[in-house]
Amino acid sequence: MTEQASPLVTFYQQGWENYQQALIATIASLSSEQLALPIAPHYLSIGELLAHMIDARVSWFSRWLGEENADMAHWHEVRSRNEQAVYEAAELVAIFEKTWHVMSSAMTRWTSADLEQLISPPASHQAWLQNQGLEEEPEHTRQWIVWHVLEHEIHHGGELSLALGTYGLASFYTW
Repeated sequence: MTEQASPLVTFYQQGWENYQQALIATIASLSSEQLALPIAPHYLSIGELLAHMIDARVSWFSRWLGEENADMAHWHEVRSRNEQAVYEAAELVAIFEKTWHVMSSAMTRWTSADLEQLISPPASHQAWLQNQGLEEEPEHTRQWIVWHVLEHEIHHGGELSLALGTYGLASFYTW
């Protein structure tokens, strides 16, 4: 008997996919100038905030969970160079879509037992923490990681909505 996908994953996937599509539609409408607008004085630009959201997807799903594609690996490589980037809407939309494909495929495949599996932090992450004088990261369950990435996106989606509204730009909403 094959174990079915977890209802929890099904819940995440449907709601998150709705969020994903609303986010994509919003990003696609932004110009390079709009992506360069700061969210608030002395804070990230809208494009940098979106890149940060992508970074979390890549870090957790690719580096922690081993779910990736070549685009995610390339994104991480480029972003780790610490170069000041100018973001284009099409580029951001493409990587959001590519990361979503990887995440959605994984969430469809995972079972309840998979969600309970403890995942050890990547050695490179632990080394970075140690180098910063910070405590090592503990193991997390796959379920915790999925929730953490989702809550991260919801948090920053709120910042994005506020920034867009501040500039009189159409925001995203998922219903």
